[in-house]
Amino acid sequence: MTKQAPSVQLYTLRDFIAEDLASTIARVAAAGFTQVEPYHFVALADDYAAAFKANNLTAPTGHAMLINQPDEEVEAVFAAAKKLGISTVIDPFTVPELWTTKESVLELADALNKVAEKAVAHGLRIAYHNHNWEFENKFDGELAMDVFIGALREDIVLEIDTYWCEVGGTNAAEYLKKLGARVVALHIKDGKKGIDLSSYEAVQASQCPAGQGDIPVAAILAAASHALPVVEFDGYTGDLFEGITQSLKFVNGAR
Repeated sequence: MTKQAPSVQLYTLRDFIAEDLASTIARVAAAGFTQVEPYHFVALADDYAAAFKANNLTAPTGHAMLINQPDEEVEAVFAAAKKLGISTVIDPFTVPELWTTKESVLELADALNKVAEKAVAHGLRIAYHNHNWEFENKFDGELAMDVFIGALREDIVLEIDTYWCEVGGTNAAEYLKKLGARVVALHIKDGKKGIDLSSYEAVQASQCPAGQGDIPVAAILAAASHALPVVEFDGYTGDLFEGITQSLKFVNGAR
């Protein structure tokens, strides 16, 4: 099976992009990446398109808020995705309060199903990206994430953030084996376990390049070798470009 070239989630470099998008994308390419995963890309679609073309980068996936968004905003996401060559649009975030009851989880699934139905006409695929709370809540012993997945259309796929899966209390490698081909992408990041997850600052400060923390990144990559690995940092106290370069080297070596 041909393994996909690693990507990088551009949220990692959000401060650099805000200052100079074009030079930031050029530095991503210089670091060795051939693919990227943009976030909230509608307003910057033209700038991203030019930068990707100039640096021979592709963007097979992208993050955009989809669930319970106005129809016109969803249509704008679809149009921008087509412009950037994104084939899989991923909803990146839902608030933790919506994962505390089974009813609200099923409502989330229904809302994403409706988006996926609209996406078909645009030739786009819809996916969902998790955080830790999808794995921290259970209903009658069943993970909230499993309740959610069980209520999704079959054509909705998953990008598993393996860091959040692990710190949320679930063995990511085993979970990936269970989900199989439903997982099309992985967020690859490393860091310490046992930190205060209610403090985003603590989470950011604890993260490190892949292979240097408590997350079993090599086992995760082996468990879903078909999936697109996407390097990401929520935050990093070191040099971010060095960090993504080190992560890329580890991912390539581990695969």
